[in-house]
Amino acid sequence: MESRQNIEKENNTHDKELMRIGIAADHGGFELKVQLLAALTHAGYMVKDFGAWELVDGDNYPGFVIPLAKAVSSGKMNRGLAICGSGVGACVAANKVPSVRAALISDTFSAHQGVEDDDMNVMCLGGRITGTALA
Repeated sequence: MESRQNIEKENNTHDKELMRIGIAADHGGFELKVQLLAALTHAGYMVKDFGAWELVDGDNYPGFVIPLAKAVSSGKMNRGLAICGSGVGACVAANKVPSVRAALISDTFSAHQGVEDDDMNVMCLGGRITGTALA
């Protein structure tokens, strides 16, 4: 009989292979996006980068967040991470896309609650607000 740990490990690996995560950020969230992209990829998730692909002062979140939100809405991505300076603008922009349920998250309880109870499919973070370890 397989141990519970082996079964959980197989389930987690299977979930990671199936989970398609899109990530997008403007200049205010660029550094956090780079770190999260590396961490998620290293953890085995399939991650698609919707930009920004380089740090450009003055770029703005809608150009990156709207394509991400549309990909989540259409089912091309299972979940999305949208990052701007405060997270507020990214959240407002993502929620304009039908079927997207985006929330600004600043703690682990709300992240879990948002997915489990509210069917959140896009998590928004503030690149100038949220530390790397918490993100």
